[in-house]
Amino acid sequence: MDAILVLTNAGEMKNVTKINGGDLEKEKKIFRIQVSKSKKPLFFYLNLAKKHLKMDYDVELCALGMAIPTVIIINEILKRNGWAIEKSIMASTIDAKEDKEGRRIPMAKLDILLGKAKSGDQSTDASTSTQL
Repeated sequence: MDAILVLTNAGEMKNVTKINGGDLEKEKKIFRIQVSKSKKPLFFYLNLAKKHLKMDYDVELCALGMAIPTVIIINEILKRNGWAIEKSIMASTIDAKEDKEGRRIPMAKLDILLGKAKSGDQSTDASTSTQL
C-alpha cells in the first residue's frame, strides 16, 4: 500500500492511497492554511481549521517567521480541545527577498499537518488519567 500526495490546480492537496498497484481505495483532501501574523486574527485561522477538520479533511498549517508562534498556539488549542491530532511537523528555512535589490535573507518556516481526532473528547480522557 503506497500513499501519494497530489497537488490540484485549486491549491489543495489530496492524500491518495494506492492498493495493489493502482486501485484507489481512499482519497483524503489536505487543506493548506497559510497563517499570517498581521492580516487576520488568530481565531479566524482557528475557526477555519475547525471547519475543515469537522468535514473530516486534513489541515496543514503553514507559517513564516513571526507567524510561527500563532501556528503553535492554534495547534495546541486544537489538540487540547480534542479536535485534532498531529500527524507531522516540518521545520525548515527558506530564502526570502528583503528588498528590490534581490538581497536574500534566511527565514524560518513551520508546517504542521493535523488530522481529525478519532474520539470527540480526547482531552478529558487524558486529563482524568493524569489526575488519578
